[in-house]
Amino acid sequence: MSSTTHDALAHRNPMPIIAVAAFAAFLATFNETFLIIGFTPVMLDLHVDLTTVQWLAGAYMLGAGVMVPVSAFLYRSIPTRPLFLAIVGLLIIGSVVGGLALNFPVLLIGRIIQSLGTGLLIPVGMNITLDVAPRQKLGICMGLMGAMTTLGPSLSFVIAGALLSIFNDNWHALLWTFAGLSALCFIFGAVMLRDIGKLTRPRLDAASVALIALALVGILYGASTLFSDSVQLLVPLGAIIVGAIALVLFVRRQKGLEHPLIDLRALSVRPFALGVIMNMLALIIMFAMNIIIPVFLQGTLNVSALNASLVLFPAIILAVVVAPLAGRIYDKHGVKVLLPLGFALTAVAVVLLSFFIRTESLILMAFIYIFVISGLALVIGPVQSYALSRLTPELNAHGVTIMSTGFQIAGCIGASVFSGIYAVAVGFASASAAAEDTTTGANGGFLVVGIILAALGVVGLILAFRISAYKSPAQAPAATPSVLSQIAKHDVYTLSPDDKVLDALRSFVDKGVSGMPLVSDTGEIVGFVSDGDIMRYLANQHSAFKTAYSFIVESGNEGFDKKLTPLVQLPVSEIATKHVISVDINMELGEICKVLVDHHLKKAPVLENGRMVGIINRSNIVRYSVADYLGSI
Repeated sequence: MSSTTHDALAHRNPMPIIAVAAFAAFLATFNETFLIIGFTPVMLDLHVDLTTVQWLAGAYMLGAGVMVPVSAFLYRSIPTRPLFLAIVGLLIIGSVVGGLALNFPVLLIGRIIQSLGTGLLIPVGMNITLDVAPRQKLGICMGLMGAMTTLGPSLSFVIAGALLSIFNDNWHALLWTFAGLSALCFIFGAVMLRDIGKLTRPRLDAASVALIALALVGILYGASTLFSDSVQLLVPLGAIIVGAIALVLFVRRQKGLEHPLIDLRALSVRPFALGVIMNMLALIIMFAMNIIIPVFLQGTLNVSALNASLVLFPAIILAVVVAPLAGRIYDKHGVKVLLPLGFALTAVAVVLLSFFIRTESLILMAFIYIFVISGLALVIGPVQSYALSRLTPELNAHGVTIMSTGFQIAGCIGASVFSGIYAVAVGFASASAAAEDTTTGANGGFLVVGIILAALGVVGLILAFRISAYKSPAQAPAATPSVLSQIAKHDVYTLSPDDKVLDALRSFVDKGVSGMPLVSDTGEIVGFVSDGDIMRYLANQHSAFKTAYSFIVESGNEGFDKKLTPLVQLPVSEIATKHVISVDINMELGEICKVLVDHHLKKAPVLENGRMVGIINRSNIVRYSVADYLGSI
């Protein structure tokens, strides 16, 4: 039922580890847009044109996108701390190479090295958070991750603008600053992080890596250059087609592999698949607004880059507060209210901003944008928490990979595609206005983009109502719906998440069992604890405790009892396994047997509409099968 506790201390106090993961997520998203504002001084200093300098963004995006799919493999193959430090090390090395660059090719090489680390940093950080976050606090922990991914790309504009102002447009200062931030993250990781992930040593299929790399490069490159004046339309369309073909071949190959690079069974879990789509919709809106608003302010109203960024700043700071608050609400009440409210608020605010932007009031724009970002903050963290919580533990790393790949694609669509849509819309609007009236054209272009983004918000709202109806992970169609209800044990012993370790030990002895599920007041399973979990925890925390036999050997030892007393008063939820393998009451018997065998389990909780209704043991299945056989002869 339960898995090994990788680090007892980490599970007791996971917040320092989650803080490191959140800082890493901030750096990854911060760096995606940090250098963009320095493109103009780079062009002047290194004597390159706009088409050339854009490769600092394009190559970075492609490098990061290609690395995401291998994150699950690396997380299950390399101990967590060395892996994390190696990834952050790539950021430091890339920043130093770029900071020392005296020509464009060296700067581009540094940027690509950075991208390799960035592509791994978010999925690895999310996996770390999933592994150490207490189940009952998963929402607030993922909300913190969501806040950092929202803060990163927005705050980067402000800091980059300030640094360029201070250092007289010396773009090297941007890279050295990021190198310093990365070094700080490296130190925090070395001190606070432990080996969290469970290593399964999966096999790496080279053909799968090549296919998904080609797919992402084709799709991302095609999407980013679709509206580029320097590239013929057939080139991005051809890249997208090649990418799509490679993606189809990749999907087919994964279905035939015993150890797939990305286990696509995660997408067969309907709430997870819908969650990925909703997360992408929210990210597209966020990236599009964060790019187009500064472009509008600088190009139309002649506002400085720093002041344009400051228009976004109040909303971003408020989002840092709203996102953890949304996570706290999710932990208590789920997504039923949060997701519809978030998308509705975002859609309405985007429309209002599109109409009122013609007032040219920076204060009004900043005020309305607060509601755009606050709405997105209500969505991003909770929907990620909800979607990933619907997956079984062995699918978690693959689910994070899929979610992170969606992040890269959404970022590309939001930044590049919608920038292109804005430019085209401005051109059409300007053509119908007076030749000298550029403001009217820009207003019209922004309105077109705003309406499209609001429509995406409405789509998200529709999906939010649909996903709210799910109570438990989607299961396969029932072949024999009555068998499990007949053979499962329905009189089940359970523990409350608030029970103490001592209460669990008493229950094990009184009931004659070796483990019990933790069930909330609403009937949902929030964990499982076994006598083995407790023995490992006590051995880790108490130097004199070796095995259960220590209770007898150390009986009457005052020093032993004094140290043991506070340990057994810890809430049992702190040491329980957070992700519990369960089966649905409508699953067919063959599927149930596969679940038990694949996970080396003797028993599993039985759920109906997300609530625990019994326990199925291997012995139950054996007796049923033998009885069925004897009855047929």
